[in-house]
Formats: sequence, structure tokens, C-alpha cells
Amino acid sequence: MKTIILLSVTIFSIAGAYIPFLWGDTDMLGGWSIILGTVGGLFGIWVGVLVARRWL
Repeated sequence: MKTIILLSVTIFSIAGAYIPFLWGDTDMLGGWSIILGTVGGLFGIWVGVLVARRWL
């Protein structure tokens, strides 16, 4: 269960932090990257828990 949640958090936080690059913001440690990476990580926790409950 823990592995599924950690994998989901990693994937979604990287995806969230990458979104500002698609907008043209190339600052890797910019505010938007940090905020959206955090939001993606929280969403990843939620998705990971749902997936772990359904499969395990």
C-alpha cells in the first residue's frame, strides 16, 4: 500500500511541477512550480489511497 501511494505522489508532484514549463515559465524553483508540485503531491496521495483501497 505504501509503495503505491509513494509512486503516485512522485508521479503527480513531478507532473504538477512541470505544468509551468508548458506555460513558458522556465524558472525551475519558481513559485508556480513549487505550488503546483505541492498540489500535485496532495492529489497523488488521494489517488494513491483510492487505488490502494481498490486493489488491496
